[in-house]
Amino acid sequence: MKSGAPRPQSGRALGIWRERNPCERIPFLRTTSRCNGVVEKAERDAIMRQQVVLPETPRQRRELAALEEDLRSNPLAGKPLPLRLRNFRSSAEAYLASAGGPLPYMLRLREIDTRTADHEAALAEVWRALADECAGDSGRFARRWKSTVRNWSFDEVNDLIDRHNRWYPIESRLPMNPRTGDFALVNGRDYRLAPLDADWVREHIPSSIRKALSDAP
Repeated sequence: MKSGAPRPQSGRALGIWRERNPCERIPFLRTTSRCNGVVEKAERDAIMRQQVVLPETPRQRRELAALEEDLRSNPLAGKPLPLRLRNFRSSAEAYLASAGGPLPYMLRLREIDTRTADHEAALAEVWRALADECAGDSGRFARRWKSTVRNWSFDEVNDLIDRHNRWYPIESRLPMNPRTGDFALVNGRDYRLAPLDADWVREHIPSSIRKALSDAP
């Protein structure tokens, strides 16, 4: 430019505003001619299809038909859903019981109940038989019945009861009662079982010959 020549004025000074390409403001977009040049075609198509209602495909129609069929056959359709209370905590005991069947203490308790019922039935049979043999002699009946009870063996069931009393708190994860310092009650009772002996027999089977004769089949 020659000295003394008038300097060209800018467009702003001349009152002419040229809108700049927005892409020029972003350095990595200056190499492209359009702002959407760096957007993948699939992504751009997905954006352009937003809020556009497309016709149903055969697959969608099949899925809707299957859903309607499920709703028609569902007994809870049109009814409020039941409230599922979850005020319980999962435990290893519950998991093992559901996955592997009864736990050892459960099997042991069932065996104790079975053997106890067998002893009671066998003693009742002997009790009635002695009453028939003594033919109304209450003294003889009492002596023979007392001897029978004294010699009756409860060893097997008492061994199960002893193992139950020792291992039940551990196997069932029985909590402690902070007030008593002992284990918590099970269904309102102490978990410990009393062994079977003569006192148990007298509690379940009276030593009366009249009662034995009246109960005889």
